[in-house]
Order: sequence, then C-alpha cells, then structure tokens
Amino acid sequence: CLIDAFLASRPRARARSFNHLVGILGCFLDWAVTQQRLQTSPLRSTRRRRETAQRLPFLFDIVQARQLLESAAALPDNPRATGRGPTYHAIFALCYGLGLRAGEVCGLRLGDVDTARQLLVVRGGKFGKSRLVPHGPRISELLAHQVERRGGCGDGPLFSFDAQHSVHPGSAGQTFHRLVAELGFPVPDGVSPPRLHCLRHSFAVGCLLRWYREGLDPQSRLCQLSTFMGHVDPASTAVYLTIMPQLLGEANQRFEAFAEPAWSRGKP
Repeated sequence: CLIDAFLASRPRARARSFNHLVGILGCFLDWAVTQQRLQTSPLRSTRRRRETAQRLPFLFDIVQARQLLESAAALPDNPRATGRGPTYHAIFALCYGLGLRAGEVCGLRLGDVDTARQLLVVRGGKFGKSRLVPHGPRISELLAHQVERRGGCGDGPLFSFDAQHSVHPGSAGQTFHRLVAELGFPVPDGVSPPRLHCLRHSFAVGCLLRWYREGLDPQSRLCQLSTFMGHVDPASTAVYLTIMPQLLGEANQRFEAFAEPAWSRGKP
C-alpha cells in the first residue's frame, strides 16, 4: 500500500509523533477528496498508536550535580582530546548553572564571554534567537578560566580540542551518558533515564523551587525565566510548574498558609 510505504519511510518511535504525522497526512487526503482527486481517503484503515503516559524528566539535585561535575573534571586526556576534564566540567556546569541547551554551550565563541559585565552572549539558540545571559561570580570565574585555557583572544570556539572546531553536542552527550552510568544515579518510577538536556530541566525547576521557598510568586516570574532560557512562549516554561513533587508540596504549603485564617473562622 502506498500509504503504508510513505509512513514506513518516515519512522516515528514515539506514538505522539506518529499520530501527528498521520493527522497531517489525513488532512491532505481529505482535501484531495474535496477536490475530487480521490473518491475516499485511503488513510481510514490506518490505526493510530496508543499513547502512553509521558515520563517525567530526571531532575538532578545539588549533590548529584556536584558528583557529575567532579567526575567530569577528573576525565583523563586521550590522543585526540587534551583538556577533556576542564572542558566537559565547564560545559555541564553551564547547562546546569545557567539552564543553557547543550548546542548553545558548545556553540559559544571566545568573543561571547564578557567577564567584566558578567554577561554571556548566546547566539543562534532555538529558532535562531540570540540573547544575553547574565550570571554570577562563580560562573564568571569558570568562564574566565576557560577563556584563559583557550588563549584568551580571537573569536575561536570557547570549547574545542583542536582550537578550530567546537566540541560537538553529540560528543558532550555521549560523555555525559558514560559518566551518569558510572555514577549509577537511581531513577524513580515514571521518570526517564538521565540525559544531557535534564540539566536544563533541573535548572528551571530549581529556580521555581527557590522562588517558592523565598515566598515569591513563581507564576509572576515565568516571563523572566522564559526569556532567560530562550523559550519562545512562556507556556513552555510553565510546564516546569507541574513536574516535581517538591514544587507541588511547596504550592500546597503556600495554599494552606493562605487558607488557614478562613478555615479557622469557619470552625465552631
């Protein structure tokens, strides 16, 4: 069948992605029927896949993040890459400490680091957007060391093993997976195994959790966090409000403190 061959040529591992493809194809075939190009849609016999509950991302706590960074810093050199330890330590630290995407970190240039103003220029993020990312003294010190290691001048890649080509995000991901496997972090039920992007998730949830504990309203700060992380829509950031039990617990405590006077007045 031509339809089956077309779907097979575009494999989709996730049920949601497959069903989305089927939906788009169905709209096209329905249009062809209205234009009298087809008598009936041949897609009606194609079954959509059953979607299972989406797993939550693995969230690193501060202890796990520190263990990961220490393991990265201890990586030995190999014939093709010198300075692996400080390089991967800095890459993972920026993913966790600033919530940057791996591709954004690996794509940084020496000229993107402004240690005087403690600013980082993130160019060509998702959807081609660039942004300024402020940071604190610890990140500034880490970046200054990396710039010094790389020579401190010019506009070459900030993270490189040959001074010409940037470290590939795929290489960073492979190194991350090897370290995580060696560390053996327990994965809770319903949670996906750790991947490099989980460091970014952990940063976002950590910000929201800290705001809750400081008595601030995370909802009112979502736009700021969304801009900081390079999200196009604050709704993408709002997802983080629902993915961590600690956040729900803090929200419940906030509500109980708010509602306690009303409950007390209602008691006989």
